[in-house]
Amino acid sequence: MADLAETAMNFAPGNFEIAPLLATHLAGSPCDDAQLQQLLAWELADPRRAAAWGITPVNGVAKLQERLNWLHTLGPHHDALPLPPGPIDRYLNLYWQLWLPLALTLKQARDELNAPLIQGVLGGQGTGKTTLTLILRHLLGVMGYKAVGLSIDDLYKTYRDRQQLIQSDPRLRWRGPPGTHDIDLGLVTIAHIRSAKADEAVALPRFDKSLHGGEGDRTEPEWVQDVDILLFEGWFLGARPVDPGCFDHAPAPIATEIVTEADRQFARDMNAQLSTYLPLWDCLDRLMVLCPADYRLSKQWRKDAEHQMKAQGKAGMSDTTIDEFVEYFWRALHPELFITPLKQDGEHVNLVVEIERDRTPKAIYSPALALT
Repeated sequence: MADLAETAMNFAPGNFEIAPLLATHLAGSPCDDAQLQQLLAWELADPRRAAAWGITPVNGVAKLQERLNWLHTLGPHHDALPLPPGPIDRYLNLYWQLWLPLALTLKQARDELNAPLIQGVLGGQGTGKTTLTLILRHLLGVMGYKAVGLSIDDLYKTYRDRQQLIQSDPRLRWRGPPGTHDIDLGLVTIAHIRSAKADEAVALPRFDKSLHGGEGDRTEPEWVQDVDILLFEGWFLGARPVDPGCFDHAPAPIATEIVTEADRQFARDMNAQLSTYLPLWDCLDRLMVLCPADYRLSKQWRKDAEHQMKAQGKAGMSDTTIDEFVEYFWRALHPELFITPLKQDGEHVNLVVEIERDRTPKAIYSPALALT
């Protein structure tokens, strides 16, 4: 084992491409012992990622063989994933580095809990949290587990209630910040998921953003039953209040977004409002954080999405409106203050995925297990 660990320490990932090997495996040529050792060395060369997926020199070959077996099983189902059309070969790195090991981790956590698993997914705009939850739902379904999705957006207060909210606090002109959600609805929904008997229907809240000219409103719930895993996602899901004194003088990282005294007061109020969400966060069994390598990437990702919609002839926001929209959320709960600390929060966070500009994983680690 010491020899293998030393090999991993000296292993240069750039010299080994996993995608061709995985493509060959999918084509019907099982990996031999030498190739399994190459895969294991590649995994162990990133100690933080290996620790996050529970891979060691002792159990590594068995775990990777399990992953290979599932990759082979899932291959024929690839076209059903919510991805741009294309062969599975284009996505093999993502399958191997993130999608498959994450699905297997959730599968194991569900088995150990022997009850519905509530997995939180925190991710800002453009981080791909919604797409990831859809992919996980599909993969887990093939594995025999009923996974359903719930967004914090589904917990928005009704249109009528939000109109009253705006009257009392005009700063909440856009839905999204703390205070615009029905927390009790979330608590009741999760409690019902946990307590439901076999074949008992549970109502998942749903919100239609297109209603009332884009203001959005609650719509008919989705009825589900026999839920194994609830994937609960949102842009500040799991975020915790910070010391309010930090807003007395805007820290350097947020000077361009929180500048005026009105900005600081809004940030203080949203920080205080965040405390009311803690009972909802306490319902989570696990929490994963998706974060850009630089929080400012979220703004560009949002612009990219709007530009694509316009190119397809659909309505989209102008770059100026996007700047105002995204910065509004940053002033409410700034990523440097509320998301960055979670990257080292081993008490509440099980997994962190840092994302590059091209949305590929830059780093994958568990704060409680990350090696320095």
